[in-house]
Amino acid sequence: MFEAKVEKGVVLKKILDAVKDLVTEASWECTSNGMSLQAMDTSHVSLVTVSLNGDGFQRFRCDRNMVIGMNLVSLSKILKCASNDDKITIKAGYDDNDKMMLTFEAPNDCEVSEYEIKLMNLDSEYLGIPDTKYDVIVKMPSAKFQRICRDLSQIGDTVVISCTKSGIQFSSSGDLGNGSVRLSQSANIDKPEEAVTITMQEAITQTFALKYLIQFAKATPLCAQVTLQLSSDVPLAVQYKVIEVDADDIETDLGSICYYLAPKIDDATD
Repeated sequence: MFEAKVEKGVVLKKILDAVKDLVTEASWECTSNGMSLQAMDTSHVSLVTVSLNGDGFQRFRCDRNMVIGMNLVSLSKILKCASNDDKITIKAGYDDNDKMMLTFEAPNDCEVSEYEIKLMNLDSEYLGIPDTKYDVIVKMPSAKFQRICRDLSQIGDTVVISCTKSGIQFSSSGDLGNGSVRLSQSANIDKPEEAVTITMQEAITQTFALKYLIQFAKATPLCAQVTLQLSSDVPLAVQYKVIEVDADDIETDLGSICYYLAPKIDDATD
């Protein structure tokens, strides 16, 4: 029996919105510690991982390890039937059936909705992601990263990310012309979510396909900051924390979403 409950269903909606356009079908691995998902995108270019801690849920129970395969687009459609403030309970592995039940409870407890979604048997290979000590780690406002990617996509199909002691630069070029955005390290005591911090072991310049970064940035509503991690000859890691805010505006760290994208090797970085 697997059961997980969140106090505000909007967090599940945001998680699904962040992955369903990259990955349409995937399997959740559920254990007593939490639930996780790992899948390549439909074009097998990028990788997404979702890790949710059991302790972050209002209620979490997993009697035995389970693999729950499903169509994420279908799940997203069902979640749209819930209000953002609804409490959502997910149950699977009951009565040995091949469905997952979702229960939506209104905040005033005067309305309860129940839905079932068919589960799938999916062939999935779990890829071991090696621990990497990155040369550059950048933390910046997630909304700013999203805007930069969208703006530069008007210029070209790729973005060159260059990091030096003076800051980080995003640049693109195309038939229209050239464009770039440079960010310097900054701190904001009153609004720490607006800070830009850069930890650098050595300078790095890499090129990435913008269409994937735009997809990654759909996780922006999950938290105020995004972490970019870069090293030579390894994929870029773009990580967002999954933050749930309860009725008293208390934040709970539910887990994280991390995207991986290999740099374009045919880049000319002169």
